[in-house]
Amino acid sequence: MHYIGGNSCDSWVLNDSCNLSVKQEKMPAGTAEKLHFHEAAEQFFYILRGEAVFDINNEKFSVKAGESISIQPKSEHFISNESLDELEFLVISSPSTNNDRIEIEK
Repeated sequence: MHYIGGNSCDSWVLNDSCNLSVKQEKMPAGTAEKLHFHEAAEQFFYILRGEAVFDINNEKFSVKAGESISIQPKSEHFISNESLDELEFLVISSPSTNNDRIEIEK
């Protein structure tokens, strides 16, 4: 299943069950998610192409193609593409993030 997420990001749902979600996403240059957290889901991001910047609990991490990062439940975070190139990655969540995303207004 394909859908367009926030900031014109392409997303493909590769697997979605109550215990596991696997998505492939593309983020255009200069875009970012909104700050949020998940009550139950742990997330694992694997960068396929480009370079991602993750803000996790107010700490920044740069993750390049071939690298990965895990985000624990209840961690405030967002991913951004601060480069001039498209970013492509896999995001694997356990359990699924369906109805488990709380956006934070700042």
